[in-house]
Amino acid sequence: MSAPRLNFEWLVGVLLVLLTLLVYYPSWHGEFIWDDESHVVNNPELIEPDGLAKIWTSSESLQYYPLVFTSFRLERALWGLNPSGFHLDNLLLHAASALLLWRLLARLNLPGAWLAAAVFAVHPVNVESVAWISQRKNTLAMVCYLLSFLLYVSSDEEPGRVEGRGSGVGDQVQSPKSELRPHFTYHVSRFTLDASRFNSLYWLSVLAFVLALLSKTAVSPFPLVLLGFAWWKRGKISKLDAWRSAPYFGASLILGLVTMWFERHRNEMFEIVRPDGPLGRLASAGWAVWFYLSKVLAPVHLTVVYPQWQIVPSQLLAYVPALLLAMAVLMVWHYRERMGRGWLFCASYYVLMLLPILGFVNIGFMNYSLVADHWQYFAIIAPIAILIGCFASSFRFGRRSPFGLCIAAAVLATLGTLTWKQARLYADGESFWREAISANPTCPAAHLSLGILLSRKNAAPEAATQFTEALRLKPDYAEARNSLGLAFAQMGRLDEAIGQYELALKRFPYNAAIHFNLAAAYVQQGRTDDVISEYQTAFHLQTDPQFVRDNVALPVVPSPRFFADVHYNFANALLRRNRLTEASSHYQQALQYEPGDVDTHRNLGVAFLIAGQLDAAVSQFQEAVRLAPGLADAHYQLGDAYARKGELAKAVEEFKSALRLKPDHAQARRALEKVLGPK
Repeated sequence: MSAPRLNFEWLVGVLLVLLTLLVYYPSWHGEFIWDDESHVVNNPELIEPDGLAKIWTSSESLQYYPLVFTSFRLERALWGLNPSGFHLDNLLLHAASALLLWRLLARLNLPGAWLAAAVFAVHPVNVESVAWISQRKNTLAMVCYLLSFLLYVSSDEEPGRVEGRGSGVGDQVQSPKSELRPHFTYHVSRFTLDASRFNSLYWLSVLAFVLALLSKTAVSPFPLVLLGFAWWKRGKISKLDAWRSAPYFGASLILGLVTMWFERHRNEMFEIVRPDGPLGRLASAGWAVWFYLSKVLAPVHLTVVYPQWQIVPSQLLAYVPALLLAMAVLMVWHYRERMGRGWLFCASYYVLMLLPILGFVNIGFMNYSLVADHWQYFAIIAPIAILIGCFASSFRFGRRSPFGLCIAAAVLATLGTLTWKQARLYADGESFWREAISANPTCPAAHLSLGILLSRKNAAPEAATQFTEALRLKPDYAEARNSLGLAFAQMGRLDEAIGQYELALKRFPYNAAIHFNLAAAYVQQGRTDDVISEYQTAFHLQTDPQFVRDNVALPVVPSPRFFADVHYNFANALLRRNRLTEASSHYQQALQYEPGDVDTHRNLGVAFLIAGQLDAAVSQFQEAVRLAPGLADAHYQLGDAYARKGELAKAVEEFKSALRLKPDHAQARRALEKVLGPK
């Protein structure tokens, strides 16, 4: 490669990255949204010492995408819970995918390879995959997937063959005797069909594919794509092609089954139920393919949760899209020689890469919608490639046609503007969910999520309105009913809160989270015996494997603060009933979650003091004074413990400290007078 050519390739590569970063600028400093909290914010596997081992070996993870959670763990160690770092990494991965796609399409001699990669980089449908942190599954898997594809293509060529390089910006470098045609059939000189094709590039490709599967198994149809690629090149699939695809099939099968197990496990937890049978799913798959294609061609009215389709399998109209899809594929097959095999390969690629998300197996998100923009991240390459290939050929884009360049610039500007606007929605959670509700007001999950954000901002009345609307749309929505109870409790309407918790428990009597919340309401009402009863039930359910799967009431994984409060409140109730050993145990468990909580140290000291464990009591009060040296009550309690031990000088010092901080502290004054005696 000549120096000018190399410099040009570097220039257009940098331009592609800068274009990607620019259109996604509004999302750079976006917040954590939706399941980012369970995947990143409240995921104990990202911070626990044995968390990395659990990520790779535990069956209790949210999903088995260990490479993704490993990347989150590394980022969590580098910049904590600053979402900007996570967003930037997603964006850089997307930019890397655009570069790899450019090189892959160029290696396949596709006209306008750079333009196709640029369209992929700025297409609005991909915003959901890039600006949503939890979709690291997509961006990380895509880099590994495209790298695997590129390495496979390279390994399939004869060593020493001169590579035909379709430039990035529409250049079409042809094979010596080939003629440029709109169908861009793949032209090569010769290919070896012996064991030399199992070379180092091939095994690196297999490794990259395994890494892609460990990020997201939606890439599992790739082995079928490889067979289609072999047919596209040579017009047939040889035995060697089948053998070369075998490791890919094996990896897809193993990790695909693992993913299906995890999805089934989560489906049981979250009541994912699709009542439609095989025919209904076939019908909805047909609708989904055309829906996705329409969003590629006209990326408008995009939203995070599309309205749930109501497809009636008994109606013949439900099968029309699937029938039209089959007819389209058959037509392309029939005219494959006239149109070129590339058309059939691209059409098949698109359907194959959509196959895992067409509804034939349950996916957790299908509880909200049967389609989602992030599900076509891997498939969207095909329609973009074929449309740009035809455009570049038709407008002689490779010769820098001014008219073609103007059209290309207009397309990129339009898509980039739409992406900029869509990326702005990810800047903050409230805007994100308000837009989702505006686009799909019948989505219970959107009302629930907006209500949770409003609750955190102490806007409990408005939050209650959102929870009520979610329950109107879905009366058995346990998460919404539990959250409505929390909103009522936040407003001080404890009887109504308790009523909501009790209604939720009628449907999910074994739900630990609802029992925890009900106990917290009883705490505020001073119903000590009821507090103890509910906490005992909740702790039993939390540790009983038979009932853990019913714990669906909380929309996110509970935080350490939640469990600290639970143990603290339970211990207080036990202390009031003089159950000192149990109370001490739960105070200590609360301190495991929040070791710097002053009140927990003080109350644990009180429990030890009542039990006559004076040294332990002094230790807890000393820690409370260290944590809060300006708290008069802590000094008084430490002085009281010293006095009971007979260390009167230390007691006097602490009582005087309490009085300096709070001159009207009656208990400290009486205690000091008692120690010093009458004047």
